[in-house]
Amino acid sequence: MKIPVIKKLVEEHSAEALEKAEAALAEEQTPEIEIPGDDEGEQLTHAFAALWIKQKMDEGEEFKTALRAYTQMVRSSIS
Repeated sequence: MKIPVIKKLVEEHSAEALEKAEAALAEEQTPEIEIPGDDEGEQLTHAFAALWIKQKMDEGEEFKTALRAYTQMVRSSIS
């Protein structure tokens, strides 16, 4: 997971475009927008993270706050 990639996706794409990209990657298809990543798993992670953060921002949160919440959620799911 690369934070600069996620930030760029959040800044450049709508929640709808990110949702479509996530669905395409989950179906092992090529998304309409470019999702950087070393492999399909990382691309899916970037799309999911960007969508989650974008939705939180649409609810009024700032990027840094939404990013922090996302990373905490990921950390707690791993441990």
